[in-house]
Amino acid sequence: MNFDEFTGQVQHRLELPGTGETVRAIRATLMTLGQRIPAGATEDLASSLPMEIRWYMTGAVSDHGQRFDWHEFVSRVSEIEQVDQSTAAYHARVIIDLVSTQVASSDFQQLRDQLPESQEDENWGKLFEVVDAGGWQEHEQSPTEETK
Repeated sequence: MNFDEFTGQVQHRLELPGTGETVRAIRATLMTLGQRIPAGATEDLASSLPMEIRWYMTGAVSDHGQRFDWHEFVSRVSEIEQVDQSTAAYHARVIIDLVSTQVASSDFQQLRDQLPESQEDENWGKLFEVVDAGGWQEHEQSPTEETK
């Protein structure tokens, strides 16, 4: 999948009006994820993504492996993307689902292993809700659920 196909898929799935909003959503999610996971894991995960998309996780991030929880992740994505937190959380889930279809399963599992998923330990399982539900489907609608 190339850059145009990737962004087109995200734009379609999120029903965004234009390429600018789409790229901003992708950049916000992947830059923030790149800040959270170690550099080596970021390189592994990003290696199968289009070069322009890979850059958001690798070249655009100078400080990998930061420790922050799911709520801080959503807050950072929301600020970069300039949307409310529930929208940012939904966008991140859908983008991560698309990423999961583009990378090796071992690299995606490595990502999951980097992020604690228990309720008591940062709530990172919420990032994988679309993946765990079987992936994005045409009939999905934007959720109204809280990010907390």
